[in-house]
Amino acid sequence: MKRRSFLSLAFLSGLGLALGSHVRLDSSTSASTTPLLRFAAVGDVGTGNKSQYEVAKAMEGYHKLNPLLLFLLTGDNIYEDGDIAKVASAFESPYRVFRQQNIPFYAVLGNHDIRTNNGEDQVRYRGYNMSDRYYTFSEGAVEFFALDTNTNASWTEELAWLEENLARSTAVWKIVFGHHPVYSSGAHGNTARLVEALPPLFDRYNVRLYLNGHDHHYERTKPIGKTTYLTCGAGAKLRPVGKSDWTAYAVSRFSFAVIEAYADQLKIFGVGTDGEIFDRSNIRT
Repeated sequence: MKRRSFLSLAFLSGLGLALGSHVRLDSSTSASTTPLLRFAAVGDVGTGNKSQYEVAKAMEGYHKLNPLLLFLLTGDNIYEDGDIAKVASAFESPYRVFRQQNIPFYAVLGNHDIRTNNGEDQVRYRGYNMSDRYYTFSEGAVEFFALDTNTNASWTEELAWLEENLARSTAVWKIVFGHHPVYSSGAHGNTARLVEALPPLFDRYNVRLYLNGHDHHYERTKPIGKTTYLTCGAGAKLRPVGKSDWTAYAVSRFSFAVIEAYADQLKIFGVGTDGEIFDRSNIRT
């Protein structure tokens, strides 16, 4: 994989100031094919540690040359116990640049987040933009469906809600995100109850992408049915990852994912803390 011109964050900062935000680091994307929406996803971030800040800085560098319109947080937003008193160090400070630019973050609850007050303080925290424990929102051609995948969730009720909202959605792209993986080659592995419940709904209603955290690595599956499953839980912690028959790419590397939505395709990029795009893939309509 060819390393991009923004490998050095210091160089990246200067280049961004010199050339402006219209410059695109992905050479396959030209000004004539501007995406309808570009956003980033990252999970398991809430440590306030050096690694979280390094990933955040890489996100800032990417954003300077490839503007991001929103962020998805795939859970475990505040370690270790979801205590909202730690939100400044776990969220507000690392992502200050984006917050100052009023770029929204949309979060879901992870298993660590529900250890304090069952996560209700995070649901009410305005910076996470959670209208409820599970919710939907739209941005242009994309409708997002945020799930509470914790074991204490009202799962039967939530699945009924999800099917109802997927069925009536007219979005070009339907993207679902939650904390726990459906398919994973990492420490936690597949989540059996999600494997049973979600893929049939995704195939029925043409969900092309599911994003999650929980396992602390980056992993993109081959399409399983109609859906690509993307684990992006390497925002502050790492664990080893193996490979399964359905794995397209997997690596234990501090990173975040970028998704670009076009009328006819989704482009997926895995981006490391050095700015390298180490994985890329297209999902066609």
